[in-house]
Amino acid sequence: MSIPAGFDELIHPATRLSVVALLAATEWADFAFVRDSLSLSDSALSKQLHTLEEAGYLELHKDGGGRKRRTRVRLTDRGRTAFEGHVAALRAIVEGAGPQAAAETPSGAAETPPGQRHHSGAGR
Repeated sequence: MSIPAGFDELIHPATRLSVVALLAATEWADFAFVRDSLSLSDSALSKQLHTLEEAGYLELHKDGGGRKRRTRVRLTDRGRTAFEGHVAALRAIVEGAGPQAAAETPSGAAETPPGQRHHSGAGR
């Protein structure tokens, strides 16, 4: 099976996928909200945000200074498009692995699920 169009290796790791999915549901989100929602440390989230920002998938906006500094983050149009394409690719992969896909194997017969055997009835 080939990888469907739209599959995004940059978004795919679980932490980045979680970040992008969370941001896709909002216009802007506070750093602390994203951190707490995903149970990440400041440094782990910062690393993922930096990677996504370098790819042009999100934008960071920092207000204030010192202890009152507030960081907000949002998906860019490019990031939203990449996320939507990745979700569509994941759906295509999952749908390709469903029961109907198994019934449409090249031999025309459904494959035996792992852990189950065909019994011919011989020896009974």
